[in-house]
Amino acid sequence: MIISRYDESVLHEAFGIGMSGVEGLGVGAGWGRVAPGRSSAAHQHDETEFFVIVAGRGEFTVDGRRHPAEPGVLALFEPFETHVLTNTGSTDLVFLTQYWRDSRRAVASSGDRRRTAFGDRPVFVFSTPPTPNGDLHLGHLSGPYLGADAYVRFQRMNGADAWHLTGSDDYQSYVVGAARARGESPAETAAHYSAEIRRTLALMDIVPDQYTVTDTAPGYRDGLRDFFSRLVASGRVSVAERDALFDAVTGGYLYEVDVSGGCPGCGAGSGGNICEECGEPNTVADLTAPRSALSEAEPLRRPQARWSLPLHEFGPEVAEHHRAGRVPARLRELAARLFARPSLDVPVSHPADWGVPPAENGTGTDGQVIWVWPEMSYGFLHGIEALGNRVGREWRAAAPDGDWKIVHFFGYDNSFYHAVLYPVLYRLAHPGWRPDIDYHVNEFYLLEGAKFSTSRRHAIWGKEILTPESVDAVRYFLARTRPEEERTDFRRAAFERTVDTTLIGGWQRWLGGLGERIAKEYGGSAPDAGTWTPEHSAFLARLGGRLAAVTGALRSDGFSLNRAAAELDGIVEDTRRFSRQESPTAHDDAWRSESRTAIALELAAARLLAHTAVPVMPRFGAKLAAALGLPEPADWPTTVELVPPGAEIRLADTVFFHPAAAAGEGDR
Repeated sequence: MIISRYDESVLHEAFGIGMSGVEGLGVGAGWGRVAPGRSSAAHQHDETEFFVIVAGRGEFTVDGRRHPAEPGVLALFEPFETHVLTNTGSTDLVFLTQYWRDSRRAVASSGDRRRTAFGDRPVFVFSTPPTPNGDLHLGHLSGPYLGADAYVRFQRMNGADAWHLTGSDDYQSYVVGAARARGESPAETAAHYSAEIRRTLALMDIVPDQYTVTDTAPGYRDGLRDFFSRLVASGRVSVAERDALFDAVTGGYLYEVDVSGGCPGCGAGSGGNICEECGEPNTVADLTAPRSALSEAEPLRRPQARWSLPLHEFGPEVAEHHRAGRVPARLRELAARLFARPSLDVPVSHPADWGVPPAENGTGTDGQVIWVWPEMSYGFLHGIEALGNRVGREWRAAAPDGDWKIVHFFGYDNSFYHAVLYPVLYRLAHPGWRPDIDYHVNEFYLLEGAKFSTSRRHAIWGKEILTPESVDAVRYFLARTRPEEERTDFRRAAFERTVDTTLIGGWQRWLGGLGERIAKEYGGSAPDAGTWTPEHSAFLARLGGRLAAVTGALRSDGFSLNRAAAELDGIVEDTRRFSRQESPTAHDDAWRSESRTAIALELAAARLLAHTAVPVMPRFGAKLAAALGLPEPADWPTTVELVPPGAEIRLADTVFFHPAAAAGEGDR
């Protein structure tokens, strides 16, 4: 017999709360205590675990969903469910836990679509608002915008309440530089390019549910000032005087577009305030060998009072946030580097004419605006509220809800802002809110081995290559080659080869040939399956494996357009091989029943391709479904299905892709 009693004197710190062990039960076990107002650290593991509440009251948060915790409640957590226990009462919340490993249960949970589904929670998927100092090129489109669009399409096919939000980041200093070159006001430049960006996204079949133009959005400036005032009221954002750089000829304050130098972290060439190579921020004054863009003279250094945040004080809070959602190791490593610094004071306002001034007066910061990067953290919340106003939902920027699921897509050069700075700003502005955020980051996409560059005219603009005939091919190639883990390269010859060899020579050739065989042998109608052979059932199993693989590549926890595009091609290649294997008896009357099954299975593969291609290639998916006599795919398949017998098959007359040479005839 084993008797264990709760004893607070033997508790030790674990997972942010008090814990003690219970020995001899054959499984892991222990007592736990959460003090009033405290929470356990968000975490997940491969063990199955349950809590039994024996005293106190609180709340479980499991994968973002909240549940009451009170005496007599048992909560079981499946492997990999992120769980938190919060004490909402005035006395200790005491519980007993047991946990054990079950490899079968862990594998089942890792692939369980219900675990990664969002239920009825709203899912706000943000692609970083582009700077309206120019149009979008393929380097832009391959990253956050294609990623967010495909993510939302997949989630909606699985029943999620998912929304794509972006806009134009109007108050960037780079807009001022572009306006200077164009001889017009920053507002005019921002308005012009914001409209062009929106048109380019539409050519890419990306139509966000919310597109916020920050310079003209109703209520934006007032909402931003209120957000900034909340930061000031927290007591952690205050005016501090520290060194800054100024142009020696014009006296202009230097930051972002107007200054460059050596990164103090990695030594690479860096712009003002952020290094694109290592992802670390700089304060401009710490750049090595700084150079002004306003004159040839060496910049001057002198103190400047600005609103500032001592970011180095928030390492534990950022680490806690990173344990709650999907945060790639690349981002966690960046955070570790930053918080290893002895100090990191980040100015959150700058002297400028273009932007939104804080509401606070008489602080020695007159003539300054809220820095556009901290501003963006509010912009996301504003976008949610603006979307809610249009669709009749009570979403408020000033009162963010713990039920919200937020997903960010961005380039690595924006990682510091999204994954380190913004969680701190949210904690200060809304201390009761613990945002549930997943992060998806991409690296730089090169063009013919070098960075895209507008100044060197080294770019392929979206409008140059996107047409109704080319858009699916462009989306497929970008999905297949986008820089998810390392820098990758767009090469025109590789794109043309992929279109001509893979999409036309592979996909279209198979589909057209299948249509011709059905027209000749079955009068243009889908045959019913007949007698099955072992090869037939094996091929059906392979299609099921492809469905599982492409599903895994598009799920929230394993999202990868590289893998999704590869799996789509795998469906085609598997089916072409199967067709070749079955061809010797295709016209033998003695094997007529088996041949019908083979054709029915090829049609099942085409049906699977039509549905699973929709997130990556929406026009192709709809067109293929129509050619199979099916409605436009709206739901994600859970199994491989045959095309209904008798359905009219129009594959032979349908052109899905056009030669790559025609892909350069976009809206120039």
